[in-house]
Amino acid sequence: MSTYRDLTAPIGSRRAPVLRTVGTRERRSHLTAPRVPTVGIDIGGTKVMAGVVDADGNILEKLRTETPDKSKSPKVVEDTIVELVLDLSDRHDVHAVGIGAAGWVDADRNRVLFAPHLSWRNEPLRDRLSGRLSVPVLVDNDANTAAWAEWRFGAGRGEDHLVMITLGTGIGGAILEDGQVKRGKFGVAGEFGHMQVVPGGHRCPCGNRGCWEQYSSGNALVREARELAAADSPVAYGIIEHVKGNIGDITGPMITELAREGDAMCVELLQDIGQWLGVGIANLAAALDPSCFVIGGGVSAADDLLIGPARDAFKRQLTGRGYRPEARITRAQLGPEAGMVGAADLARLVARRFRRAKRRRVERYERYERYAQARRERDTA
Repeated sequence: MSTYRDLTAPIGSRRAPVLRTVGTRERRSHLTAPRVPTVGIDIGGTKVMAGVVDADGNILEKLRTETPDKSKSPKVVEDTIVELVLDLSDRHDVHAVGIGAAGWVDADRNRVLFAPHLSWRNEPLRDRLSGRLSVPVLVDNDANTAAWAEWRFGAGRGEDHLVMITLGTGIGGAILEDGQVKRGKFGVAGEFGHMQVVPGGHRCPCGNRGCWEQYSSGNALVREARELAAADSPVAYGIIEHVKGNIGDITGPMITELAREGDAMCVELLQDIGQWLGVGIANLAAALDPSCFVIGGGVSAADDLLIGPARDAFKRQLTGRGYRPEARITRAQLGPEAGMVGAADLARLVARRFRRAKRRRVERYERYERYAQARRERDTA
């Protein structure tokens, strides 16, 4: 079995042209891409998840580690990625690596322009990793890779116009049309969380006020719960008792759990988050007119406690309601592995180049051996 350690010749510089054009071929190419294992990596602010994924979206093996502290140099994160890939390559014949990064990735899918939870600033991640791993490396935004996975293997199968919204600490998003991820001129399309929905509203870490993610995200959910608990509101007694008065211990999953158990305040908070979600979806429908919205991310675990109110608000806020078809709103199916699976599947589109290069190297070596054998036979005759 071959491993990355067997491959020493850097080929990253020769790969750039195919990566710049692969986006225009995605819909056609994914049907004819080689059915070989690839590694997908999902990099977030708290964890790095890596897995070997086959051509049908099945995870053959998965590894997970904590993300190095954001104060450390970018090389520390790169070292973590390389260690995970090399570990997996010891047991799998991997032909390409796809990376879903929580940040803005340029249109060439080489540089991470900005990552809020990591020290990446205009970081040439693809080229650096290509030189160290000597296989094709594809870099994309993590919401784009998650949307691709849901379109290929999950809730978005069969949809030609899909928008994915990822609800976590903030809000991410992605757009797929006719089987292609729409990244925009500069590669940073889909940052829906920073649409302004309340002028002069809550301050957002991006520097603006009233961003959508300040009203419909994990941070918004926890903020509202903690504010009610800090005010010693009677409706918050249930959650105050649950955390034994330690308000800082309130988390999004805890709120969802209590809501499922019937806690009235937690149910109401999820309804509020869901209503704001529906308002934003209605705005996106007016701008993009997709056939389907897929809701993913950790907050989507609340399921109908969140998505039910979102559907109701969407119907109330939709422009031209009653006189136009309504997009389907559904929860993502692939869970937290979606970004990893999508990154691996997108990487498969560029694995063909590596296979061809490897085959040419083998053919050159065989020709040389035949020539050398002929010389030896002639010399001994």
